[in-house]
Amino acid sequence: MNGITLHKGDLPAELDFGPVVAIDCEAMGLNLHRDHLTLVQLSSGDGTAHLVQLGRDYDCPNLKALLTDPKVVKIFHYGRYDIAMMLRWMGITCAPVWCTKIASKLARTYTDRHGLKDVAREVAGAELSKAQQSSDWGTAELSDAQMQYAASDVLYLHQIKAGLEAMLIREGRLEIAQACFDFLPMRARLDLAGWDEQDIFAHS
Repeated sequence: MNGITLHKGDLPAELDFGPVVAIDCEAMGLNLHRDHLTLVQLSSGDGTAHLVQLGRDYDCPNLKALLTDPKVVKIFHYGRYDIAMMLRWMGITCAPVWCTKIASKLARTYTDRHGLKDVAREVAGAELSKAQQSSDWGTAELSDAQMQYAASDVLYLHQIKAGLEAMLIREGRLEIAQACFDFLPMRARLDLAGWDEQDIFAHS
């Protein structure tokens, strides 16, 4: 498919996404302990996307090396879920990370609409379809519609990051945002350890 490359099992060793890569993933559902991670999407911000269809053995050394490379920043939208899924099923801690949903909540305080569709429309001028959000991501053969949907979730994250970063700098909140991003891998560990609903910082 034009601009979208599907890989079975792992990334090719020679692929280089540069110092900042956009990441998203799909799974059989939202339950971290039950629902298998099935697909990881990546983009270097050049308008193309690479999709990695994972085997249930999660034997993907090249992908794991990229996700854990300390020299490569991984951009997510709601990274808390993706990072927890990768820790649960791939056994890796994905870092360092940059989350556009956290950035949106800290920068776009004039709205409560922080889903990727709304953020992409305002910050990147992109219209995203969510028609394939609930579909069988464990199927052996992904449909063209599924691949288009999966790719769209990463194609605009670099542009969104740039826009939100400028807003955070303007509002004097970039340092706060960065501290939140740095904590995200531990937030994912807390989710998996049973503190997914409880706010451990709350008084009660």
